[in-house]
This record gives sequence, C-alpha cells and structure tokens, in this order.
Amino acid sequence: MEDPAAPGAGNPPANGYSNGNGNGGGKGKPAVPKGRETFRSQRRESEGSVDCPTLEFEYGDTDGHAAELSELYSYTENPEFTTNRRCFEEDFKTQVQGKEWLELEEDAQKAYVMGLLDRLEVVSRERRLKVARAVLYLAQGTFGECDSEVDVLHWSRYNCFLLYQMGTFSAFLELLHMEIDNSQACSSALRKPAISIADSTELRVLLSVMYLMVENIRLERETDSYGWRRARETFRTELSFSMHNEEPFALLLFSMVTKFCSGLAPHFPIKKVLLLLWKVVMFTLGGFEQLQALKVQKREELGLPPLAEDSIQVVKSMRAASPPSYTLDLGESQLAPPPSKLRGRRGSRRQLLTKQDSLDIYNERDLFKTEEPATEEEEESAGDGERTLDGELDLLEQDPLVPPPPSQAPLSAERVAFPKGLPWTPKVRQKDIEHFLEMSRNKFIGFTLEQDTDTLVGLPRPIHESVKTLKQVTRVGSQSSGIGSHQGILAKEHKYISIADVQIKNEEELEKCPMSLGEEVVPETPCEILYQGMLCSLPQYMIALLKILLAAAPTSKAKTDSINILADVLPEEMPITVLQSMKLGIDVNRHKEIIVKSISALLLLLLKHFKLNHIYQFEYVSQHLVFANCIPLILKFFNQNILSYITAKNSISVLDYPCCIIQDLPELTTESLEAGDNNQFCWRNLFSCINLLRLLNKLTKWKHSRTMMLVVFKSAPILKRALKVKQAMLQLYVLKLLKIQTKYLGRQWRKSNMKTMSAIYQKVRHRMNDDWAYGNDIDARPWDFQAEECTLRANIEAFNSRRYDRPQDSEFSPVDNCLQSVLGQRLDLPEDFHYSYELWLEREVFSQPICWEELLQNH
Repeated sequence: MEDPAAPGAGNPPANGYSNGNGNGGGKGKPAVPKGRETFRSQRRESEGSVDCPTLEFEYGDTDGHAAELSELYSYTENPEFTTNRRCFEEDFKTQVQGKEWLELEEDAQKAYVMGLLDRLEVVSRERRLKVARAVLYLAQGTFGECDSEVDVLHWSRYNCFLLYQMGTFSAFLELLHMEIDNSQACSSALRKPAISIADSTELRVLLSVMYLMVENIRLERETDSYGWRRARETFRTELSFSMHNEEPFALLLFSMVTKFCSGLAPHFPIKKVLLLLWKVVMFTLGGFEQLQALKVQKREELGLPPLAEDSIQVVKSMRAASPPSYTLDLGESQLAPPPSKLRGRRGSRRQLLTKQDSLDIYNERDLFKTEEPATEEEEESAGDGERTLDGELDLLEQDPLVPPPPSQAPLSAERVAFPKGLPWTPKVRQKDIEHFLEMSRNKFIGFTLEQDTDTLVGLPRPIHESVKTLKQVTRVGSQSSGIGSHQGILAKEHKYISIADVQIKNEEELEKCPMSLGEEVVPETPCEILYQGMLCSLPQYMIALLKILLAAAPTSKAKTDSINILADVLPEEMPITVLQSMKLGIDVNRHKEIIVKSISALLLLLLKHFKLNHIYQFEYVSQHLVFANCIPLILKFFNQNILSYITAKNSISVLDYPCCIIQDLPELTTESLEAGDNNQFCWRNLFSCINLLRLLNKLTKWKHSRTMMLVVFKSAPILKRALKVKQAMLQLYVLKLLKIQTKYLGRQWRKSNMKTMSAIYQKVRHRMNDDWAYGNDIDARPWDFQAEECTLRANIEAFNSRRYDRPQDSEFSPVDNCLQSVLGQRLDLPEDFHYSYELWLEREVFSQPICWEELLQNH
C-alpha cells in the first residue's frame, strides 16, 4: 500500500490552514485562507476548540437501528426507491388481484415470494434486475403501504425474516457470485474514464437486500417469536460455517475488497461491501457484550480468577474532563504577573483560579500553576497556535468534587473532599514480579533464580511484603471508588494472569514436547474457521482495508494513483447548480465517514476476537497491520481538528431512510443544507475516533518497538489535541497512548505537561512497578526493538506452521518397520522408469559397497 506521510512536525493539516487559534498564543491575526467559506470554517474551528460541551455519547456495537439502515444508501440513490416500488407493484398486480401486500395472509405472502424467486432464474439480465428490485422493495418495508417510519421499520424486519425463511439469501448469494465473476462488467468499467453509480446497479441491489436481511435478523428483541429466534441461530450458523462446500460468506466479501483495491473491479460499491462485511463479522462472531461473556467463560474454563471489572462499564461511569475556559486563559496571559513574582502571591492567584479542580485547591505546592510552556519540538509539531490551550488542559475534574461558591473564601485543604480511590483495580503481570525479584536477588544475594517467584530466602522483610502486595492484597471494611461502594471484606488479586499468558505457555510446551503431548484439539468455532479461511490471504486483506481507509481519511490529499472509493455515490450527470453541488459534497463526505466507521469497527472486532481465540492469531493480524503502516495512518487521521470532525454535520435528515420515503420532501435550500441537523455531534465520527484509538492501543500495548513509532512520528501533540473533546472514553484511550510513551519523551516534556501526567494517573489503570512517569525502565533500551519483532514473528510462524501446515511426510509420522508390509507397497514410478531401470540398479545398488559385518554387529 502507499505509505501515509508521517504526521509529524511540519506536516500541515490537509485543509490548508493551521489548527491553532492564531499565531503567538492569541496575539496577532491568523493567516486568512482564500475564500470566504474557508475563513468561516476556520473561525468555527477556532471557536469550537475553545469550549466543548460534554458529549452525551453511549458507546456500543452500532448506532440506532434506523441510523444503521439509512447509512446503507447514499443520497444519490434516493430516486431508486421509487423505481423499486414501481417494479414491485407491476409484478404484484400480475400475480395478486385486488389486494395489497399487507392484506395478504402469511401463506399467500410466502407463495408470492416463491414466485419471485422462480422469476429470478431467467436469462434476461433486465428482467432479473426488475425482480431483484421487487425483492428489495419488500426488504425495505413496503413503504408505499405504510403511514409512519415505525411501520416501515416493523414491516422491513417482518419481510426480511419471511424472505430468509423462503431461501432468498441463498438465491441472492448465487446471483452475487455471478456478478463478481462478470468479466464484461469489469472490463466495461475499466474502459470508462469516470465510473458512476450506474455501473454498479445490479451489485448495489443484491448487496442492499443481503445487508437488510443481515441487519434486521441480527437485531434481537424480547418480543421475537420462537420461530424468529430459531431462524436467527440458523442464519448465524449458515454465515459462520462453510455450507455446501463453500467458503464462509465473510471470505467472499473480503475477496471483493481485495479485487476492488487491485483495480480489477473498480465498479464495486465498496461502502455497501464494507458495511455488509462488518455486520456479518459482528453477527457471526459477536459484538462487545458477547466478547465479554466469551472472555468470562474462557477464563473459567482455564481455571483463572474472574475479571475484576467490565472495562466498558467502568468507562461508561467515568466523567469527561474539561479544559479551562477561554476567558480565564486570556486573563492569565494578559493580566497575570510574571512567574517569578507569582511564587510570592499564591493567595491572589488562588482567588483568580476559583474553578480549578480539588488538587489545585488542596495542594499547597501546586506544580500545575507554574507549568512551563511547551518545548520547541512540541511547538513545531503542534503549530504556533496550540501552545496556550494545549498547555493548559485541565483533565482533573472529579464527580464528588464541587467548586466553592464565588462568595466564599478559598477552601482550606481540610475542607476538600478528597477522591476516595481510582476507577481501576491495579494489576501486575507475572513478568513484572519476576523482574522485581531478579533485581532484588542481584542486589542482596548476588545471583538470581529463573522463573521462581516463591523462594524468598535471604531477602529482607520489606521485599517479602512487596512480593505479597504484588501477588495479592486483602482489604477489610468498605471500599468506595468511582464505580460504586462495596461493604465487607474485599480480596483483590493484583497479580493478573491473562488468557494470552496461558496460551503462550501452552504453545511453548507443545513446541518442546510434540510427541508426548500429542496433537492439539482445536475447537471449530466461527472465529477459528474465519481465521483458517483468511490465513493464506490475510496480508492482502489488511493492506486492502488500510488502502481504503487512507482514501477515506479527511486528511488525505487526492492523488492520481489513489483508489476511487466514490464509484457508488457519484451520479451519471454531474451537478450543474450550487444546490446540487452542495448536496453532492455532503453526500461524498458522509460516504467517506461511513467507510471509516465500518473499517475501524471491523478491524477492532477482528483483533479482539482473534486475541480471545488465540494470542498468536491476534499477533499475526497486528504485525501485518503494522507492516502496512497502520500506525502512521491512524496518526495521520488524527492530525486534524478532531473536534470539528466529530461535530461535522454531513447529513441531510429529510433525505435519510426511512424519512425520505414517508414524508413529502421539503424544498432544499443552500441555507438549510448549511445549517445541518440539530445534533450535538456526529455519532459515527465519534464512534470511528474511539475505534481507531482502541485499535492503536491494541497494536502498541506491551510492544516497545511500536511505542517508539509513536514517538518517532511525534504523536504526543497530535493526541493531546484530541483531549479537547469532552468524552470520557475517547480521553481514556488518548491518555493510555500518551502514558506508554512518556518514558521516551524526556524530562522536559513531562515537566511541561504535568496536568496531562496527573490525568493519566487519575484515569488510566495502574501497573505496579511501572515507572512510566520517570523513564527508568530497563525496557526502554532501543537496541532490543528489532529483536523483539523478529522473535514475535518467529513464534507466529511456528504457531501457524504447527497448527495449520500439516504435511503427510512429517518427521513425526509413524514408521512402518514390517519388511513384508514395506515390500508389498505399490509405488508410483515414472512412466519412463523401465527404460533406465538397469542404469538405476547399477548406480544405486551394485556400485554401492555393503559392509555385511557392520550390519550384523548393529543388529
């Protein structure tokens, strides 16, 4: 794939202007770009970056059901709703007289669907497309007979279950195979200078029907009948496993993605393919709640202690932190005396900062108030206008802490409600305990014991207490934390043994003793079957997904050799009026946002499921993502005004499904398109940002070589800008990424960003013996990085070779020692062997000396 540019210093945002609020920290005027609209957008961005309200966002597998269905269609496709309805009504009138679809009994509806499927098997491509459009109209909810959006969604779900029960999905799967292999359509698209939505009509109809069926059947509701629930499980099984000697459906969609990226099929509607692929993977493998349940079940099977908390639930209970107000910063920058005089005027300064958090109140020697300006390196990376706001991020707001009333005097330290605990249970790995004991034994005894964490002979008493604390701690009484209170005796395990640790240990034992341990029994789960199918072409799949993600990123510049991802959104005739151009511009931006959303969610789901299934499956996918430049690509994505991206209004609510097919469309104007909707933020964009941050965390966690990539690409100022978004989950994963690289950023950076350091301490899980804030870790040695990746790659290759490459003539195959059995075997000889038989005897038998005495002595 093409390498994304490193989003470091000197790489300006793709929109052509600085992300800051001006030059010189507010003094002077920013450079005005050309064009009134660009200036307006810059002003909106600078205003939006000053004060961001708390975003009421609830993270989940997907958005609302109606929103997920509406994102399937581009606004350019809206006229086709009428076409689908007309095709259905023309066919329906020839088969049923005097009734509408909703008036039919269930048996009559099934009979009509069977007739539709029979009429799909015609030679004429045009007639087949009309029947497929009639089926699509049914899947869309027969909106011509409905009065409200709720009715459309209800009948869409009912019809999708009915269509599945009659075998519609299998019939459309055969048609999809035909369209993928249609060389005429591919060659026609390759010859065209510009591909439009008309080149993918058949594929779009087929993929839309399949997506509607997957999305409607996947959705679980308490009111579902037993028949629907049984149909859902059957459908999940059909999609998960190879049915009728065919590959799983997800692999077919992956092959469409790679074919599209290779340039062999530029007319593929890639947005619909990616949305369907994401939903199929979620349906077959499970979403985040199913993942948590599978994790609990697997830990129980392995005999591991239960999880201390559910990560998603803990994050939901967190409160977003907020930066200080713009007026306060302005007052400080213009009215406050120099820092040298502030040391003697703590009282007046504290009166000015009445809205500071409790740590600023009760800490007499507050390091944050004398926070030094950003370093030159950070200024170059983040831009001249970023220093003031970024250097003053205040991320320490707590739920139980209330600022004092303005009329009162500043509170004393004794009256402040201290935070009573951290949201996360601290953890320690087995490796950390071994490292701690190795250092202690070398210091006090002079030698060490490999992988022994129980023998403490000769070590001082404090070391005994430290090891006891690392392994387990028991607290008596009540405990109060950010996630609730618990009464009674609490025993918490600090030592955390992950499923991955057990899997790595088992793999090492299988490599050492393959004969005595026997062949591993691998359960045939949907995740295992998907990995086996993806294994041969997995690098191509990952590269293709990242190529599309790069083309859809808002910071990417148009290149002649980049992939055209707009084939299923551009109309046949380009717009000629300003209104049409604005509508198409919104549609294109929305199209790209949906692609980013689907790819980010798909990659995150794959990584999490593969990690749970086997750690080396996860590492294999991760390495290929890293080799394909996924880390700089994600950083390039975040090298923009993230607040503007999250609050972007690239949608027209009156054109969204199902609103556009129920109500009469009002007249669109440029003013209404500019105003957008009234939503506080764009759900899919915030969802995409969190997914990409989680993906970056997955790739870099416990990988020092990849952490150094974050440092080399100067990710710290890029990530700090994302902290302006007041959403707890996004801030948490940004802080995690900052935490793992603080030891490499140097003392000056840590000194200049004490508020960010304190936010990390407050919000991110603590790892015992992890001196992330000081940079003294022995793992920070740069010369081990390449060896680390090579060792990991060797372990992955050994795992894949042992489990999936099973040659028949292996060195561990049983040997036949029976003379009669060996001589009685039939060997396949070459056809011309009898011509050279005598020569072979002379060379291989007669000319070879045989020492019979040695042969007798050996036996």
